[in-house]
Amino acid sequence: MKAVVYYDTKDVRIEEVAEPKVYAEGVKVKVAWTGICGTDLHEYLGGPIFIPGDAPNGVTGKERPVIMGHEFSGVIEEVGEEVEGLAAGDKVVINPVLTNKQHDNPLYDFYKEGTFIGLGDDGGFADFVVVPAENIVKLKDSTSLKIGALVEPTAVALQAIRESELKFSETVAVYGAGPIGLVTILAARAAGAKDIFVFDLSDERLEKAKEFGATHTVNSGKENPVEYIKSIYPDGVDRTFEVAGVKQTLEQSIQSTRPRGMVCIVSIFEKEIDFNPMMLTTSGVRISSSLGYEPDIFEATVKMIESGQIDPSLMITEEIELDEVIEKGFNKLIEDKSQAKILVKLSGEE
Repeated sequence: MKAVVYYDTKDVRIEEVAEPKVYAEGVKVKVAWTGICGTDLHEYLGGPIFIPGDAPNGVTGKERPVIMGHEFSGVIEEVGEEVEGLAAGDKVVINPVLTNKQHDNPLYDFYKEGTFIGLGDDGGFADFVVVPAENIVKLKDSTSLKIGALVEPTAVALQAIRESELKFSETVAVYGAGPIGLVTILAARAAGAKDIFVFDLSDERLEKAKEFGATHTVNSGKENPVEYIKSIYPDGVDRTFEVAGVKQTLEQSIQSTRPRGMVCIVSIFEKEIDFNPMMLTTSGVRISSSLGYEPDIFEATVKMIESGQIDPSLMITEEIELDEVIEKGFNKLIEDKSQAKILVKLSGEE
């Protein structure tokens, strides 16, 4: 079968690999659609970050090369002999989080030594993948598998809302209108945010942010975000989400948040930055961070999408074939800021 295989920085290859075999507690999935994530781009440009470096992954024991892809959906092809409640033909989405399960709190294990299918183990940029049965979440027969491929990034945003402690009718700022920024807007709306300010350097992305429900969109290359917010809310907004991953947006996030408000860092920083913690000490702004999601958040994301409470489908800007992942996927997302979510077609089943 064909797969997208990560070897090193800017060394990602489309290769023929062996089809995986199911094991007793595993489920073999025929992949339908896989989304290209910003994390994939960070790995491509500056990795390995989450992909194993010089040593095997601590949870999976996997070494490079690794089949990429952690935002994917598909149809069960085969189940292991010890798997119950799942059957061939079921539509599913995969929660890609893998941990050692040594603590009652799943986030404790995740942040201690967690990883993702598609980063710390072989993932969904392939015709077939075998994953633990416990990582499978069933979809309704009526749910689109294209939308299923958007569950994972949407769950990231919903977890960030939880980490920010956002309350109904509070105000929000989002720095960065890429895919995670866009679903953060959706999640903030679902949580009852009153005003949602979105800042980005791309006018195309800001137009997309309006479609997702932003109440204020500002090109931060043309207007100062902090001054803009404080012209409306002099003390700053209640909750700010840093989804750009650069020093300037982190500082602006803190400066535009009210005293005792919360900045939640959701982005991945490819490089270290200089940061003065006195920005927090003297302002009273609190800071949190979020990378993955708890199992209940992932499952809630599926239910919210299937009920129509949130709809991330506007995020899809293109659909490409597996052979086109590098040029029409990774490189296009890097160069063309009008792009949001590019889906890669595997079986293409809907």
